Amino acid sequence: MNTRVCLGLLLTFFAVSACTAAAQEVSRSPVPQVLESRAGEMTFARPRRIAAPEAGAALPYSFNQATAIERIVFELTNQERMANGLLPLAWDSELCRLARQHSEDMGGRGYFDHETPEGLFPKDRARAAGLRGFRVIAENIAYNKGHQNPGAYAVQRWMKSSGHRGNILFSSFQYSAIGSYVASDGSVYLTQIFISR
Repeated sequence: MNTRVCLGLLLTFFAVSACTAAAQEVSRSPVPQVLESRAGEMTFARPRRIAAPEAGAALPYSFNQATAIERIVFELTNQERMANGLLPLAWDSELCRLARQHSEDMGGRGYFDHETPEGLFPKDRARAAGLRGFRVIAENIAYNKGHQNPGAYAVQRWMKSSGHRGNILFSSFQYSAIGSYVASDGSVYLTQIFISR
């Protein structure tokens, strides 16, 4: 395992710990990133114009349009849930958009954290993107480079981490999506977001 992967995993651990401190309620179950939603309006921190898809075309964030990495992570996550007696998660296109934005932001600006340099956590980014109507939101992130199957590697590492595993196996989650970004140097950034409504 190269030094950047080790550092990425270590940073993930500290980011998960930081999310625990930000949660409003302390849960006895191992789900440190679970954050409750609040009512309130926010605007986009950085507006983006998205072209409307052509008639009959799949939405750019639908499961049909997911990258190979995103599909692998989603399918393996649901395999882990079903192996543990849980219902599979449904793909959510809005979560995919949010996850891709975060992965691209981490890769483009060279950081690896649940918190953006501006101090936005997953619930803040969700509100800023206009996502409403969720009761609980959580996030797993991964960074790796040089692996033949970066999506499978990420799920394998998440299942060995109590916080990440807790998110994957949290029975109340109903929806999820993954956003991937591959940097010019081959580094793969992954964001996995879960919600319950």
